Amino acid sequence: MKCHAGILVALGVAATTLFAAVGASAFTPVEPGGTAVKRSDIVLTAQPKKPPKKYWRTKVRFRTEEAPGTIIVDTNSKFLYYIDGPNRATRYGIGVGREGFGWSGIVKVGRKAEWPSWTPPAEMRAREAAKGRILPITQEGGIDNPLGARALYLYKGGRDTIFRIHGTNQPWTIGQNMSSGCIRMMNEDVEHLYDRAPIGTKVIVIGPGNKQGDISFDDRGVDIFRQIFGG
Repeated sequence: MKCHAGILVALGVAATTLFAAVGASAFTPVEPGGTAVKRSDIVLTAQPKKPPKKYWRTKVRFRTEEAPGTIIVDTNSKFLYYIDGPNRATRYGIGVGREGFGWSGIVKVGRKAEWPSWTPPAEMRAREAAKGRILPITQEGGIDNPLGARALYLYKGGRDTIFRIHGTNQPWTIGQNMSSGCIRMMNEDVEHLYDRAPIGTKVIVIGPGNKQGDISFDDRGVDIFRQIFGG
């Protein structure tokens, strides 16, 4: 009986080890089409609340005359599009400037940074100080930094516009008018965009003032086939 009991214990340990190994591989996230997902470099002790599902990253059918690799930011709908190719784009939910801080125009990605430091403009520090909130002159990059995991710095004519596309430590603000003019994304989304959009990428921001000119595009909804089969 003792021999049988020892065998049963050994078999139980082996089975537990086997199921753990299978589970580790079977449930590793995989993109549609079978390619492994690049894991985010963000580690949180508690997952903050996400925005509504309509603002989650998705692949859409998309018509425009703009070239693949262009970014179109629709501040009215709170969506950013990265044009993947003819009739297709990746759509991301964004947060945009609150009333009085919206803008429009055609700019380029002039610089990129991972876990960027944040240097609030002097006028922002003065504005917040009047409300009793003292902002740092510079805050080093990190999970508590308002710029989040990545930043794409937007330039016009070779000069920094002070506007950025960046992550956020407040993902629940996606879909809202909350910023001082920057384009906010969920950290995992800005990481995804950062890896695809090189320096020099054309960025069209559609918003107040119509300074971007006449830009034609048509979001035709979720691309079911690409969602299922990838590509």
